Amino acid sequence: MTVLVIAEHDGALLKSATLNTISAAAKLGGDIHVLVAGAGCGAAAAAAAQVAGVAKVLLADAAHYQDQGAENLAALVLAQAGAYTHLLLPATSFGKNIAPRVAAKLDVAQISDIVSVEAADTFVRPIYAGNALATVKSSDGVKVITVRSTAFEAAGQGGSAPVEAIAAGPDLGLSRLVGRELTKSARPELAAAKIVVSGGRGMGSAENYSKFLDPIADKLNAALGASRAAVDAGYAPNDYQVGQTGKIVAPQLYLAIGISGAIQHLAGMKDAKVIVAINKDPDAPIFQVADYGLIGDLFQLVPQLTAELG
Repeated sequence: MTVLVIAEHDGALLKSATLNTISAAAKLGGDIHVLVAGAGCGAAAAAAAQVAGVAKVLLADAAHYQDQGAENLAALVLAQAGAYTHLLLPATSFGKNIAPRVAAKLDVAQISDIVSVEAADTFVRPIYAGNALATVKSSDGVKVITVRSTAFEAAGQGGSAPVEAIAAGPDLGLSRLVGRELTKSARPELAAAKIVVSGGRGMGSAENYSKFLDPIADKLNAALGASRAAVDAGYAPNDYQVGQTGKIVAPQLYLAIGISGAIQHLAGMKDAKVIVAINKDPDAPIFQVADYGLIGDLFQLVPQLTAELG
């Protein structure tokens, strides 16, 4: 049994979700190969080779992989699929863009967003916005799987796998990248942050969101997040959204400020180690999952909390 992990990277470094996916692959028990595709991405391949548990790195370096378009990458994965029993991708926008194309072409059922590996053919995944867990057993010859990164620890260093260059596939020319708008921030990346401070509809405005949450996030060196209601209202940018249709996070500490706790939001953060909720409504659903709750006016409580942090 050999497992192929399709790496998400920025050309130089592996994305953290790839390290979590490698950990999931390790639980399958077979050899782990990592496919790194891009243009001028030798550094990313070298980084993959140093990850513990990786037996081989496949490097496909070509200009038409520069933007990591789903069509070209899916074709490359399909060309390699025959040698593998499992194809694993992170359950990020990168993985979710490629995996369904590969599964459809292989005529197999994709297994999405797994949180546990029970056996080589049996996996656990959340359903109903995370309110239930389904155990799925697959008899497909090649299993196409996306991995929820928050459910697995990141793989460590210590590997010394060989890097093998493979032939690039053709440029299908089905799409091209027109532009990319990237948010640059000195704060930790939301999906990988150890502390997250999130604001909801209760913040009242974009001005209040920044005024009250920036200081506490700065003192905690935390990432900023938001509920969908706050994003839809324009209080925070879309890439701050935490929840079923946003980012899934599992930090050491999650501060939910002015968030009622809709089921879709809870699906994205309820695996946090410690949850602190601040809300004026004592019946807010967020208190059902919170380890600590402060009932009161956030506009008074948040400055007091910030001041106590020194």
